[in-house]
Amino acid sequence: MTKTYEIRDPIHGFIVLNEWERDIINHPVFQRLRRIRQLAWTDMVYPGAMHTRFEHSLGVMHIATQMFDQIRTRRNEFLKSELKFTDGGLERDAILIRLASLLHDVGHAPFSHAGEELMPIDSTNGKPFKHENYSAAAISYLMSDVIDNHPLNQNYAIKAQDVADFLNGSPSVGRSLLWRGLFSSQLDADRADYLLRDSHHTGVSYGKYDLHRILATISIANHPETGAPIVIVEKSGSHAAEGLIIARYMMFTQIYFQHTRRAYDHHIASALKRVLSHDGKQSKNGKITFPPPTCKENIESYLKWDDWRVLGMISEGLGGEDGKIIHERRHHRRIYETPEIPEESDLYYVDLICHRLGDMISFLDKAASSWYKFGNEDIMILHNGNRLIPLSRLSSVVGGLKAVNQTRVYVPYSRKNEAKQIIEMLQNGGVK
Repeated sequence: MTKTYEIRDPIHGFIVLNEWERDIINHPVFQRLRRIRQLAWTDMVYPGAMHTRFEHSLGVMHIATQMFDQIRTRRNEFLKSELKFTDGGLERDAILIRLASLLHDVGHAPFSHAGEELMPIDSTNGKPFKHENYSAAAISYLMSDVIDNHPLNQNYAIKAQDVADFLNGSPSVGRSLLWRGLFSSQLDADRADYLLRDSHHTGVSYGKYDLHRILATISIANHPETGAPIVIVEKSGSHAAEGLIIARYMMFTQIYFQHTRRAYDHHIASALKRVLSHDGKQSKNGKITFPPPTCKENIESYLKWDDWRVLGMISEGLGGEDGKIIHERRHHRRIYETPEIPEESDLYYVDLICHRLGDMISFLDKAASSWYKFGNEDIMILHNGNRLIPLSRLSSVVGGLKAVNQTRVYVPYSRKNEAKQIIEMLQNGGVK
């Protein structure tokens, strides 16, 4: 009988692991997540936000497993008769989902998303690499020892490359791609965990929603337009799905895009660039970046970077002016911001302020986030037992969500009062 272990979690209670999963968690690639904060410098505003990608990854695995188990129980006949899954295939997919959800974040840069500004361009598509690319590469190049040949893998023959391909959405994994929706959709285990976890550690209630109702109503069906099997929610869970979308919107506006937190994202990205320059890292075009996730050597080099290493170098004075700002908590100050959904006159006024302040401005921060994707990515609700209807049509709240397009103007701490005086005169029509 396989031995199991329990990890106590503040969000989910006990998370149960087997020996294979424990060995993966003990692998250096995964242990690095203990040294990557989930919310970067959010503790500068919400002191409790000191949690890491390590515990979040455990939570994602826990929720993804619950989602899969509920779907398998509720839609067993559909899975077998229409999608031609076998019991053995479903059992293998259950393991694949647990491994992929556990490892989906191992490629995060120091200070999570703040470090993504320093990821190089992927020559195959002309776009910057994302942390998901680094996660897949880390699994593929460095984790075959603990995945491919583990004794508990004898009945499944899952390879590290299978997990990487699953994360990348490669067609090579076949119909198992159905389950990627459990942690790469608008109703996935990833956001299901981080909303509750981030809300808990920051001490707010904005991220709370009814997870239990979602788990009780999650299911699968064929998309009405594409015909492909997708993860859906039954009608009785539509308000719970609506609640999750609203929770994500509120967490963005109140936590993730909080003005002081965003200032520290700017400072740590600049300090990271300075720290990397001391290590001689740069891309072919001369810009300072992390190495691309294209070979084992690069991935090994990249994974040496974590919050601890960066903090140590900042403490030694290698983070430049921004490192000093972080150390002294004298971040650049927001001196003006538009409404969350600005009108054309609001954006014109920002341009006017920028013209008047000139080089006094340290940076502009712009949000451009749509909180709901329509079309084929809309969450589908099973209505009256036989009809799939997009959530945006059933929910006037979700259907009415607009993209946050707020712009903020920041200046150095020492010039805050001077800048505010100029803006006040401008508002009063007194600047010539």
